[in-house]
Amino acid sequence: MTDTAARLLRLLSLLQLPREWPGSELADRLGVTDRTVRRDVDRLRELGYPVVAVMGAAGGYRLTAGSALPPLVLDEDEAVAVAVGLRVAAGQSVAGIEDASVRALTKLEQVLPAKLRRRVRVFGAAVAVRAGSGPTVDPEVLTVLAAAVTNRERVRLRYHDADGAESRRHVEPIGVVASGRRWYLVAYDLDRDGWRSFRADRITAPQPTGARCLPRTLPAADAADYVAGRRTDWATTEYRVDVTIHAPIGRVAGRLGAHPAALVATGPTACRLVETRDDDPEWLATQLLALAVPFRVHASPELRNRLRQMAARVEYALEE
Repeated sequence: MTDTAARLLRLLSLLQLPREWPGSELADRLGVTDRTVRRDVDRLRELGYPVVAVMGAAGGYRLTAGSALPPLVLDEDEAVAVAVGLRVAAGQSVAGIEDASVRALTKLEQVLPAKLRRRVRVFGAAVAVRAGSGPTVDPEVLTVLAAAVTNRERVRLRYHDADGAESRRHVEPIGVVASGRRWYLVAYDLDRDGWRSFRADRITAPQPTGARCLPRTLPAADAADYVAGRRTDWATTEYRVDVTIHAPIGRVAGRLGAHPAALVATGPTACRLVETRDDDPEWLATQLLALAVPFRVHASPELRNRLRQMAARVEYALEE
């Protein structure tokens, strides 16, 4: 392979990353002049690759979607990482991905150089991947959610709790996390005014809205840390609620972030909230207190613990 051909492949590999590359940075990476970069970009365009140039201080070159799929250019470590990932994915909990992963791995191994093919096969012979059981995630749902995270775009979706009750959510997604053989969406719930993690296998019909997400501070280092923190706080990401509220249902409805069917009138001046939730019990405790009416928790150790913690903080604050 000539130096020019190798350089064009390297340039194409860089441009496949989802970012804009200043000409000077590409020149440094390739060890050539800015003029050579411009000439190589023109060659790629002549070959049919849609490389666009964005003007301005924050501009640069990037590869856009075109009518033809460019060759996938990977270095050695990237090729091995992809092959290993496909082998592991064959046993994961994304619906329909097992066969697709095996097919993709077969195609990749066919074009890998002998040295890399041996590395991948050594890994495959030594590592066993146990197929999972239980609910699976629609890969299209993960694709839509991941795109919304990347584009910083609000999403409307339908969410089903452990009892199968459906609610509609309007969220600002910040990350998609794989944890404990489950996939989670971490997002700011606009209707409930707080951060949430949603089981991805319970999400249906996610629809990007085109509206941009607002800058918000996640109460964790990142989305994975947020999910891990919630799993540490509770033995499960769900908890059962059974609360009697001494107020007319009309005063309570819509204020507890509950599915409408979970709140039932038990009389003209009382109602009962019974459901399984997957949010932070402290949020529900705060909302119950904000009603400024008597209520009684019948069953929910998680909610009781949060109320006790809040009571202790109030008691401390009132100490002389």
